Amino acid sequence: MEYNLDDYLKDKNNITKDLNTLIQKCEKGSKLIFKSKSTYILGMVLLKSDIELYFEEGSKIIASNNINDFDYLSKDDLIVNKGETFMNCDYNGLPTKYFFYGKDIQNIKITGGYIDGNEEIFYGKITENAIDGKFYPRIPVLYFENVKNFEITGTQIVKSGFWTIHLVGCDGGIIDGVKIINNRKFLCTDGIDPDCSKNIIIKNCYIESADDCIVFKSTKYASKYGDNSNIQVYNCELKSTSAAIKFGTETIGKIYNISIHDIIIKDTNRAIAFQMRDGGNIYDIKFSNIKIETRRFSPREWWGKAEGIHISNLKRYSNGILGKIFNLWFENIDIDGESGIFIYGEDINNIKFNKINIKLKNKTEYEKNLYDLRPCDIEYEIKDKLHVIYAYKANNILIDNFSYEIDENFKKFIVDIYSLNDVKNFVIKDK
Repeated sequence: MEYNLDDYLKDKNNITKDLNTLIQKCEKGSKLIFKSKSTYILGMVLLKSDIELYFEEGSKIIASNNINDFDYLSKDDLIVNKGETFMNCDYNGLPTKYFFYGKDIQNIKITGGYIDGNEEIFYGKITENAIDGKFYPRIPVLYFENVKNFEITGTQIVKSGFWTIHLVGCDGGIIDGVKIINNRKFLCTDGIDPDCSKNIIIKNCYIESADDCIVFKSTKYASKYGDNSNIQVYNCELKSTSAAIKFGTETIGKIYNISIHDIIIKDTNRAIAFQMRDGGNIYDIKFSNIKIETRRFSPREWWGKAEGIHISNLKRYSNGILGKIFNLWFENIDIDGESGIFIYGEDINNIKFNKINIKLKNKTEYEKNLYDLRPCDIEYEIKDKLHVIYAYKANNILIDNFSYEIDENFKKFIVDIYSLNDVKNFVIKDK
C-alpha cells in the first residue's frame, strides 16, 4: 500500500502529529511517500515495523524550531544532563529527546531525502574553534534501538545537533550511499555510531563531522544488547575535526570482528583511533587500503594531535577497569600528516602493520611536541619531540614493508624515528 503524505496533512506548517498518526495506520509493507520538491517541518517521529519512508527527489525535512516537539518519554523518564558537553561525552547512551525514533521494530526502510537537523536550536557557548551545546545529550537525527533488518539508502543529512545515526542493539542493517554533512565546529555531532550492534554494512557514504565520523561504541545503556560485532565499512570518504574512525571511548563490553577497507580520510584531526577507557575488549579489527591526510585543528578543543593511527588503553577514572586491545591488522595504509603512529598503554597486544607509508610535514602553526591521551585518569598531555612511531607498554608489534618520509621543514620536530618504552617484542622490517 502506498500513501501520499500530502493527502493526509492537516497542518502543513508542522506535520509531526499528522505524520505520526499516518504511520500508526500503515499496514505491513506500506510505503509512505514524501512528495518531490516539498518541504516539511517535523518533530519527533515514532517509526514502526514493515514500512518504508520514501522521499521523492527534492523533498526535504527540517527539524522543528520547538525543542518540545522532540519529547517522547514522560518527564519522569527523562534524565537531562545540562553540563558542559565537552566534559560529559561518557553519557550512558540513552538520549532524552528524539527525532526519527525506532525501537523494538523490524524491516524498516528510509530511502532518499534530505534531512536538516536545524543545529542552531541547540547552540550554547561559541568560541573560535568550537561550538558547545546548551544541553546534553542532545537529539540524534535517527535513533534505532533493537531494530532488526533496516535499510537507509541515498539519504542526505545535514546540520545534526548530536550523533547523527545512533544504532543501539541493532541486528542486520545496511547504510548505503548516505551523505552526512555536519558543522565541523559543533561538538559531539558524530556521523554513524554502531553501539552494541551487529551484522551491519556501511558503504558508499560521505561524512563530514565534528567529533567522529564512524565510531564503534559499547555504552552502559546499550551493553544489555551484547557485543558490537560483524560490521563492515567500505568505499567511504570521511572528514572530521576529531577522529574519522574511532573505537570508544565508551567500551563497557566487547567490540570485535570489524572490517574497514577502501576508505579515504581527508582534512582530519585524527584518522584512526582506538580509545579504550571503560574495560571491555576490542579485538579482531582489520583495516586495509586506507588513504589518510591529517592536520591539527585547534590547540585544545579537539582530541588528538593529527595522528594517522592512535591506539591507547587507559582508565577513564582512577577506580575504573582496564580493558584489553588485541589482534589488530593494518595493511596498505598511506599517512600524510603532522603525526604518525601512536600506541600507549598496557594490555595492547598483537598488532600487525604491513605496507605502511608515512609522510610527515608541517601543515599548521600549532605546537608539535605533544601527544594527547584524553579522556583518562592521568595527566592527559605528553610533551615530547615527535616520532614517526611512538609506543609505550605494548606487546608483540610487527611492522613489515614500512617506509617514511619527513619534509625538510618538519625535521626540526623529530628527535628519533622510533620511541619505544617498556615495549616487548617490537619488530620493524624497513622497506
